[in-house]
Amino acid sequence: MSSEHGHDAHELSFLRKYVFSVDHKTIGLQYLITSFVFLLVGFGLMMLMRWQLAFPGRAIPLIGPMFSPDLAPNGVMSGEFYNALGAMHGTIMIFLGVVPLGVAAFGNYIVPLQIGAPDMAFPRLNMMSYWLYLPAGTLMLLSFFLPGGAAQSGWTSYPPLSVINPGQTVWLLAMVLLITSSLLGAINFLVTTINMRAPGLSLMRLPVFVWSEMVASVILLLAFPPLEAAAVLQLMDRVAHTSFYMPKDLVILGQRYTGSGGGQPLLWQHLFWFLAHPEVYVLVLPAMGIVSEIIANNTRKPLHGYKTIVYSMLGVGVMSFLVWAHHMFISGMTPALSNFFLVTTMIISVPSVAILTCLIFSLQGGSIRYNVPMLFALAFLPLFGIGGLTGLPLGLTVTDIYLHDTYYVIGHFHFVVVTGSIIALFAGVYHWFPKWFGRKMNDRLGVIHFWGSVVSMVGIFTPMLVMGLAGASRRLYDPTAQAHNLIVQPLNVVSTYFAAALGVFQLPFIWNFFHSMFRGEKTPENPWQATTLEWACPSPPPHGNFAKTPRVYRGPYEYSTPGRATDFWPQTDPS
Repeated sequence: MSSEHGHDAHELSFLRKYVFSVDHKTIGLQYLITSFVFLLVGFGLMMLMRWQLAFPGRAIPLIGPMFSPDLAPNGVMSGEFYNALGAMHGTIMIFLGVVPLGVAAFGNYIVPLQIGAPDMAFPRLNMMSYWLYLPAGTLMLLSFFLPGGAAQSGWTSYPPLSVINPGQTVWLLAMVLLITSSLLGAINFLVTTINMRAPGLSLMRLPVFVWSEMVASVILLLAFPPLEAAAVLQLMDRVAHTSFYMPKDLVILGQRYTGSGGGQPLLWQHLFWFLAHPEVYVLVLPAMGIVSEIIANNTRKPLHGYKTIVYSMLGVGVMSFLVWAHHMFISGMTPALSNFFLVTTMIISVPSVAILTCLIFSLQGGSIRYNVPMLFALAFLPLFGIGGLTGLPLGLTVTDIYLHDTYYVIGHFHFVVVTGSIIALFAGVYHWFPKWFGRKMNDRLGVIHFWGSVVSMVGIFTPMLVMGLAGASRRLYDPTAQAHNLIVQPLNVVSTYFAAALGVFQLPFIWNFFHSMFRGEKTPENPWQATTLEWACPSPPPHGNFAKTPRVYRGPYEYSTPGRATDFWPQTDPS
C-alpha cells in the first residue's frame, strides 16, 4: 500500500494533501468545486446570448463597452461572438459541468464509501484524471483570448464549417484531453466497484447510485473512444489539410478549397452522435441514482422495484448505443434506416419510464420527510417526465422533420438536463453535504434556492417549446430577421427575465454552500438515519474511510422493517 494510505498520511505536504491528492474524497471535492465554477461560467455565457436574443441590436448593459470591437462593436454583440458563445456554452455546460459533477464529483466521493472500499482502485490514475480535466477546461476558456477567438461551430462542431472556422483547433485539443480524463475515470470506477466491494456486498445489494455510476462508466468507456478518434481526424483536417470530412470540390466564398478531397461530412455526425446521445444517459443516470437514494431515505420505506430499476438502467445502457441517428433524420438517410432508429428510440423510452414509475410508486404509503434534498428529488420526477415526453416527437421522423433545429429541441434538451440532471445534483449536494463536511446546509436558504430555481427553470424552457412549435429556428443571431418569429419574440424576453432570476436564486446556494462548510450546524455521523454504507463511517471520513473493513448483511434500503425498534436497519448491522 502506498504511503499516501499508510500511517504517515498526516505528514503529507499541503500540495500533496489538497492539490495533487490521491485521496478519492479530496479529488471528489476538487471535481465538485471546479465543475460548479464551470457551470457558473457557462451560465454567464448563456446570459450574454439571452440578452442578444431578447433585445437584438441593443448594446449589452454594463459590460458591453468592455468587449473588443471585433466581438461587440459599440457594445452590440457581433454574429461571430454570438456563435462562439453558443458553441462554448454547450461544451462547457455538458463536458465541463454536468458530466464531471454527476460522474466524477459524486462518483469519486460516494462510490468507494457506498461499497466499503478504502479508496479507488487506482488512486494515481484518479489524480491524473482530474489533472487532465482542469487543464482541458482552462485551455477551452483561454481560447476566447486567442487570435480568432473561441470555437464558433456549435457544440456539435459539424464540418465542413468547423474545419474552416477559427478557434476550433484549441477546442479539439481540449476535447481530446477531456475525453482521456473521462476514460481514465470510467476504468477506475468499474475496476473499483467490481473488485473492491465489502464482504457480503453482492451486486444485488449495491445501492442504486452505485449501479447508476457503473452503467454511466460503461457508456463512457465504449462511446468516448469513437469521438476521441473523430476529434483527432478533424484536427488533422484543420492542421494537416487531410480530407476525412471535407467533401470533393468544396467552394468557399467563390474559391475552391484546397483541402477538399472526397471526405464525408456525415462521418463526423455519426461519430459525434454515437457518443453524444449515450452522453445524455451519462447525464441522467447518476441523477436517477441520487434521486433513488433520497426517495428511499425520506419515504422511510424500501424502493419500489429495486431490481426493475437496476435492470432498466442496464437496459438504458445497452440501448443507448442504438439510437444515435435520430439526431440525423434530415441528413438524407434511407427510410429503412430511419425506421430502425425510430423504433429503437421508442424502445429506450420504456426502461426510462420504468425507472420513473418505480420512483413514483415508492412514494405510495411512505412517511415522507419534506426536507430540502427531498424537495429537489420530488421536483425531478415531473420535470424529467416533461423532458422525456417532449423528446418523443423528436424521435419520430414525421414530426422531427418539422421540429428539427427549432427552439423546441432546445426546450426539450434543457428540460432533460437542467430540470432533470442539475435539479437532482442539487438534491445530492444537500443530501451528502453532512458526509463531506460534518455540517449541514441552512434549510431556509435551501428552500428559497429550491423554489426560485424550479420556477425560474420552468419559466425559461417552457416558452422555448412554444417558440419551436411556432417554427422559430435555433442558432439565429437575430431571431427578428425572420418574419414568422416576430409573433413569438416576446417569449424570448420572458425566457431572458427568468434566466436572470435563475442566476439570482443561485446566490443563496453559493453563500449557503461555502458558509456552511465552516459555520454550518454540526451534524451527527448519520443525520438522515440512512442505511447505506457511507453513513457507517465518520463525517467527514478519515483517510482510508473505515477503521476496519465493514461487512454487509442485507440490501441497501431496509426501512420500517416490522419488529425493529428503529425505522432503519443499516447494511452493517449484524443483529
